[in-house]
Amino acid sequence: MNQEIAATAASAGNGVHDFSVLLSSTPRGARLARLLATDQLRAWGLPCEAAAQVVAELAANAAAHGRLPGRSFRLTLYVIGRTLRIEVADTRGDRRPELREPDPYAESGRGLVLVDALADRWGVADGRFPRKTVWAELGFAAPVPAPTGSGGEGPDPGSCPGRVVRDS
Repeated sequence: MNQEIAATAASAGNGVHDFSVLLSSTPRGARLARLLATDQLRAWGLPCEAAAQVVAELAANAAAHGRLPGRSFRLTLYVIGRTLRIEVADTRGDRRPELREPDPYAESGRGLVLVDALADRWGVADGRFPRKTVWAELGFAAPVPAPTGSGGEGPDPGSCPGRVVRDS
């Protein structure tokens, strides 16, 4: 699999994080995009359910509609302050996504409807031909301290189960 991963976290305390990965334009690459994004958001201690769904939809679109043989797509996550920006860049700048009312009987065609519902903002940016980037931004509340186990209310409903704790 053609894969390149670059992840960096800026100096502690400034709230800026970024992660970027190049993945094959296949269903497997799209699934891997969601898994890697979820793992990265867990590592940063951020809620990831909505973000994972947005990544899944944008990556699936890149693999299905933005695919050229032998070309990959890039997933990039940026966190600045309390905003997560998700970017998926592919090599089909001639195919721009459009938000449409899905056919109620169709088995597909609802991905951008979900992105529109879950993201605070989303759009498409033209890159150097033939590239385009579909992006979405999600705001989130300040991180909530982990429960102490002394009768707290439990995990945040927006957090991902099985939170990974890593030493930084």
